[in-house]
Amino acid sequence: MTEERLNFQAEVSRLLDIVAHSLYSEKEVFLRELVSNASDACDRLRYAALTQPELSADDPNLKVRLIADKEARTLTIADNGVGMNREDLVENLGTIARSGTAAFMRQLTGDSKKDVSLIGQFGVGFYSAFMVAEKVEVLTRRAGEAQGWRWVSDGKGEFTIGEADNVARGARVTLHLREGDDEYLEEHRLRAIVRKYSDHIAIPILFGEGEDAAALNSASALWMRSKNEITPEQYKEFYHHVGHGFDDPWLTIHWRAEGAIEYTNLLYVPATRPFDLFDPKRAHRVKLYVKRVFITEGAEGLLPPYLRFLKGVVDTEDLPLNISREMLQHNPMLAKIRAGITRRVLGELSRKAKDEEAAAEYQTFWENFGAVLKEGLYEDYEHRDELLKLLRFRSTNGDGLVSLEDYLGRMKEGQDAIYTISGDDVDTLLRSPQLEGFRAKGVEVLLLTDPVDEFWVPAVGQFKDKAFKSVTRGGADLGRIQGGEDKPEAEKPPEGDVASLIALFKLTLAEAVKDVRPSERLTDSPVCLVADETDMDLHLERLLKQHKQLGAGESKRILELNPGHPLIKRLVDRARTAGASDQDLAEVAWLLLDQARIVEGEALPDPVAFARRLSSMMAKGLA
Repeated sequence: MTEERLNFQAEVSRLLDIVAHSLYSEKEVFLRELVSNASDACDRLRYAALTQPELSADDPNLKVRLIADKEARTLTIADNGVGMNREDLVENLGTIARSGTAAFMRQLTGDSKKDVSLIGQFGVGFYSAFMVAEKVEVLTRRAGEAQGWRWVSDGKGEFTIGEADNVARGARVTLHLREGDDEYLEEHRLRAIVRKYSDHIAIPILFGEGEDAAALNSASALWMRSKNEITPEQYKEFYHHVGHGFDDPWLTIHWRAEGAIEYTNLLYVPATRPFDLFDPKRAHRVKLYVKRVFITEGAEGLLPPYLRFLKGVVDTEDLPLNISREMLQHNPMLAKIRAGITRRVLGELSRKAKDEEAAAEYQTFWENFGAVLKEGLYEDYEHRDELLKLLRFRSTNGDGLVSLEDYLGRMKEGQDAIYTISGDDVDTLLRSPQLEGFRAKGVEVLLLTDPVDEFWVPAVGQFKDKAFKSVTRGGADLGRIQGGEDKPEAEKPPEGDVASLIALFKLTLAEAVKDVRPSERLTDSPVCLVADETDMDLHLERLLKQHKQLGAGESKRILELNPGHPLIKRLVDRARTAGASDQDLAEVAWLLLDQARIVEGEALPDPVAFARRLSSMMAKGLA
């Protein structure tokens, strides 16, 4: 037998160290993870055998065995599932092949309480074996193949793989226990752990070898039991099994649909955000069963992509057992199941959103998954009204989240639009000069910081006859809104004099801006940039440029001047006496335009010219 020595992927080595030495508060969960992996391997074989019955013909009764050898101090978790070949061993046990590895590693904080949920989401439960084992040995043979393989590692950076003869189908994971962990060789201890974490697994978990081996679990599909037979702890442990998570579920939804189509669902909303929630594939992790037989995970069409954060199982009687993954995509039954699941899940979320006593819980849910739910606003017209009621926003009204209903209830007299502003983060938006006039009037503005906001807002257009309107586009319309009358308004120069300055600015900046005009929205800042009513919003254009969806050319914007600002008043006086030939006024016009660009977070088209003008103006001011 030839053996090959290989190194773990760098990320795996780091994970092994975290898992083995600092991550888990209770060591016993290693058994849950290994039993769960064995159960999954049996599920995969059962599905493959539907079209290739020869794969399981030699040993059709799928099972998981726990074999304790007190003399050798080893615990073996054996299954007769699908098994692995050499490539599977390298990919599944030596590397982390799933997308998002780098993003995942960046999220690890060193705080074990926070990292534990991230580890679980990443699906690295096998490595938990090294919490109790100084060496792990895997003997395995893939169903349908003749060659067996042996994988061995002490978890310290390397592993060996070699051919092995006379290996049964499936996998035998043997743990050579560390000193002090002999409790995991006792039947009563193993039975208690299996009952606690894995009783719901529908495949028998047996203690020992032979036909008379004792069953440690009830081996019935948890989702098929009635709700009053299931304890909260059993629901929680099934979530850990099916979702590979170490957090507790935020919401559990268990129901049976009856009628033209019958199917049972046990679905969970996680308490923490999965690391790959924004993976471009937008795949979900819900498992599809037909008559208790596992078919596939992430079936396309089973859930809308905006509900991809759900975990759990869907089991139906109405699909054929031998259905292929390709046939699933075009099956009308699946479309009806999807519609029923969507309706039920949105209904449950709506009940949570209306529960004032659980407002903090819903806020946490929204911060985790709100950006994903918003995708449904432009993808799922049928459920748009339900989704709009679930929306929550940060706003200029305070630190809490507000709903659209809350916003409408606080609208000012004369206000006929829902005002929004888009940007990268709340703190930057709150400093935006475009908000000044709205603050002065006491008008609430919704702060939109998710990239998806740029797409659903124009797709929806309005809520209850009130149009969404960006404060960085078009006229502010603040004159019609009642409020702020008790605050003294800054004295402004005569309109004719302001018009002279604006004419000079238009002449100077003709090639750089679309228009120059006095502003209703500014109270403290001298200038700001806004988009014309028919032009693209400033933030959306910046996003598209970042993703190379637009050319690098600069769109022309409108420059608004605040006639009540001391600087603009001085410039008005200067323009009235000096006229259009004043070169300093032209330089100031360019400086103010660049200042407005900087405030918007835009790159200056000519930083050298900006620096030269600024230095020149400072020199003249100090002279």
